[in-house]
Amino acid sequence: MALTLRRGSRRLTFSVLSAGAGFFAMLQSLITPVLPTIQHDLHTSQNTVTWVLTAYLLSASIFTPILGRVGDMVGKGRMLVVSLAALALGCLLAAVAPTIGVLIAARVVQGIGGAVFPLSFGIIRDEFPVARVTSAVGAMSAIVAAGGGLGVVLAGPIVATLDYRWLFWIPMVVVGLTALAAHLFVPESPVRSPGRIDWRATVLLSGWLVALLLPISKGTDWGWTSGRVLGLLALAVVLLTGWLVAEIRSTNPLIDMRMMRLPGVWTTNLVALLYGASMFSVYAFLPQFVQTPTVAGYGFGASITQAGLLMLPMLMAMFVAGILAGRLESRFSAKAQLATGAAFNVLASAMLTVAHDTRWEIGVAGGLVGLGIGLAFASMANLIVSNVPARQTGVATGMNANIRTIGGAIGAAVVSGVITAHPQAGGLPREAGFTLGFLVLTGLSLAAMVAALAVPSGRRAAAHHRAPAPVAAERSEAPDLVPAAAGR
Repeated sequence: MALTLRRGSRRLTFSVLSAGAGFFAMLQSLITPVLPTIQHDLHTSQNTVTWVLTAYLLSASIFTPILGRVGDMVGKGRMLVVSLAALALGCLLAAVAPTIGVLIAARVVQGIGGAVFPLSFGIIRDEFPVARVTSAVGAMSAIVAAGGGLGVVLAGPIVATLDYRWLFWIPMVVVGLTALAAHLFVPESPVRSPGRIDWRATVLLSGWLVALLLPISKGTDWGWTSGRVLGLLALAVVLLTGWLVAEIRSTNPLIDMRMMRLPGVWTTNLVALLYGASMFSVYAFLPQFVQTPTVAGYGFGASITQAGLLMLPMLMAMFVAGILAGRLESRFSAKAQLATGAAFNVLASAMLTVAHDTRWEIGVAGGLVGLGIGLAFASMANLIVSNVPARQTGVATGMNANIRTIGGAIGAAVVSGVITAHPQAGGLPREAGFTLGFLVLTGLSLAAMVAALAVPSGRRAAAHHRAPAPVAAERSEAPDLVPAAAGR
């Protein structure tokens, strides 16, 4: 069915949001399988090339909540265009990067695009009728989840057919056109949160995120007991404490701590932390497992393309589960979906622990992981959206995405340490390392499931929900969903 090319068309708005969020999610995983290729082409070391991932992670962790808050203040549509333009510019710089330093700088610019997640959820809440918000958020979450999985699948064929620079050229073209479409067709937000940026809180937030994520990401290379790692972790604690104090005392907080203390918010964020730890580890280490040469006594010696194809069941399952999640919420609550998604992850990780000798076992386990991710992404987003005032949707969903990223960094670091602790004579990990790693993922998934059961039910969440403070001239906040486009 053709889209109506007019400003405010819900279908066109959703298509634009989906393209931006989907390609940002894809860029999170698209580069991982080809790091050795980039290392060889740009004549750099293995330690240096990992900054292509680390720089992206750090940049996105900083800009996602901050630009989500700015969008709540000055307009989500406006900041969506800024974020997409930055993402397209970063892709252009990466595509032509002559040195590893330029490529790392380009990835920092790309990280600004992380704000498309909270901004997209906020625009959906502002522009869609109340009855359609849940299904739209679920569908958007499915696209985000599938985008991350699609990156693993597409990386091999693109590099084999063209070269790794097309991993940036293709997103640049699509994201650039998406930014133009967002400017032309996505309506500006009717819901605003007046105020100004608290720069002290912004600097403290950026500081503790970098001080936490940098040693977690580089701990294996630097040594977990090294002065750099321990010093940065200590600095993270100090800066986090300072940030919390500054936000609590501020009359115009960057992130309202009263909002973060809402039962439906902090419990969902706890699940995001634990779920991110297991999810990102599967993305990172399942392809590595299947690419392990058979001379190691396990693995399948798969190429990058073959490893991507083995991930297809996971990709398809997460997309279908995410699409169905929002539509099923009237019968199958977001809390129930979140717990069920975590349970699928428990089952998949437990299966990988004891059964990983054949391709069909990897495919089935990947499918279960996909079902879990699809349900969890959609339900987490809906739980956050339904538990915060409309004026704080951007910053709240941005922090949820950030906490999931922090969990992913922690989980990947822990599982990497477990897998590589006792390598074989040739340097390859032992099968026992992967087995223990999958067991750790089972424990993380089980903890996420228990945390999901602590999320307040719909009635309890509604009873606990309190808007932090009324804002003059703000539109109706009962129940804080603004059907601004209902008449369109």
